Amino acid sequence: MENLNEVQEEPVSPMGQYFNSSALCIYIIGVLEFEVPIDDLQTFTLIKDVFLPINPRFSSIMVQDKDGAKRWKQVEVNLKDHVQFPKFPKGKTVESYDKFFHDYLSSMAMEQLPQSRPLWEIHVISYPSKDASGSIIFKLHHALGDGYSLVGALLSCLQRSDDPSLPLSFPSLRPSKPQASTKSFWRRFSWMFSSAINTASDFGWSVLKSSIMSDDKTPIRSGDEGTEFRPISISSMDFSIDHIKNIKSRLGVTINDVITGMVFYGTRLYMEDMDLKSKTADSTALVLLNTRNIEGYQTINDMLHSKAKGPWGNKISFLHVPIPKLNQNRMSNPIDFIWDSHNIIKRKKQSLAVALTGTLLDMESKFRGQEAVAKHLRGTVMNSSAVISSLVGPTQQMSLANHAVKGLYFTLAGGPESLAISVMSYVGVLRITLKTEKDFIDEEKLKACIQSAFQMILKATTANS
Repeated sequence: MENLNEVQEEPVSPMGQYFNSSALCIYIIGVLEFEVPIDDLQTFTLIKDVFLPINPRFSSIMVQDKDGAKRWKQVEVNLKDHVQFPKFPKGKTVESYDKFFHDYLSSMAMEQLPQSRPLWEIHVISYPSKDASGSIIFKLHHALGDGYSLVGALLSCLQRSDDPSLPLSFPSLRPSKPQASTKSFWRRFSWMFSSAINTASDFGWSVLKSSIMSDDKTPIRSGDEGTEFRPISISSMDFSIDHIKNIKSRLGVTINDVITGMVFYGTRLYMEDMDLKSKTADSTALVLLNTRNIEGYQTINDMLHSKAKGPWGNKISFLHVPIPKLNQNRMSNPIDFIWDSHNIIKRKKQSLAVALTGTLLDMESKFRGQEAVAKHLRGTVMNSSAVISSLVGPTQQMSLANHAVKGLYFTLAGGPESLAISVMSYVGVLRITLKTEKDFIDEEKLKACIQSAFQMILKATTANS
């Protein structure tokens, strides 16, 4: 075995340092739901032989040298420190175990991981819930990598259920684009002019939202200091991707437009129900973006290659997206929320604000240091009403050691927002997960509003076709 003292210590990326600082401590929580009981799963063997070898960071801690630079230092891993097998009361109903599971999930997501050992945990839940015969929870510090990296790592441990020799495949994300040669000079000039205007507007607004401008306090934003230390609740809901594709085709928009419009409409319905005035409050969603120019997931070996198109790490940025306000016209025609989302996203695509934001953070880090940038990012989240992130899952069912995976979802924990919305697709199902500030947001009512919004949009789309 290689001597750990001789291993080259890899520097921690700037984004990794922001996510593990005195101002921010962010975790990615992933849940695998199984069709069959997992009592016989050889957990320790799988972690030792499959999970740990994926990346040296899973057996490393973050250390700081005398110059203040942070690096990943490999250490011996005691698996018993990282793997939990919670015990629930015996002889209970599935409904009781479902509540035990969700209470446990919400509680463990809030707990800080010790900095003295590698920044991950795995929790094996061998009890049934409404959605699964057993579940495995992965808790991974965001400093280890972003959702793309960590889901890619997770997928490398799994195989296709129908044929393990075949690779997993993923839905295409990019709409077809017209050839540049078909555009006239004036169209290209118009696009460049619009891009310049949108970039200036979006970047200026983003800087203001990250510093002095904050959203209104509403039923989805408490705006209180210390929100990240308050109890949370995590739950999810399913939607048919076929139904979403049906709406997309009838309206001639993208799947992202449909999902965004549905979530925004449902959120506004909830806000109106809780406080009538908040339906027109100034509210912004902070959308986290993968900045890699690639579709699907690369193999772990490819991710770790120095010239990878989809490299391992935290390759993310963020975009401020205003949540459309709820007026009488939009109440009577919910499809307007889809069109609003379509127009907002289309305009944002004609902007270089995301790239400029990344450049600004790099400059701030160089002149003011990592902690200052972490505080800047925390302020950005604090001033917004919700954080939205999304990942694409495979179109085929997966298995872990011949245990079929029924469902897959993720969320973020540790941030100062009252509401985080995570979206993930898997085998024809879109899973929307809500992480809410407990005793402030009525989680069940918010879920009901988003589900109602989807049904109203689906009905209106069918009626108008």
